Amino acid sequence: MEDSSSAAYIHQVHRLIEECILFNMNQEECMEALFKHANIKPIITSTVWKDLEKENREFFHAYSRSQKEGNSKTSKREKILDMVSASKKSSN
Repeated sequence: MEDSSSAAYIHQVHRLIEECILFNMNQEECMEALFKHANIKPIITSTVWKDLEKENREFFHAYSRSQKEGNSKTSKREKILDMVSASKKSSN
């Protein structure tokens, strides 16, 4: 009986990680969210995430790359907004 409840719990964590991925969260953000909202210990989320990475190497490689590109775009956007803000202040 315990094996089936453990398997169901792991399946639930797996499903919740997939939800995190849909929201474009990285592993750290997912661990925080699942701990805060589902009371799932970060070590459990991390372990299941790593197993998913092993099973789906190509997907996670592409996902990781897209997240890095997204962070780069966000960083560029923030720099541009800072430059615009600074130029507005200096022109006043």
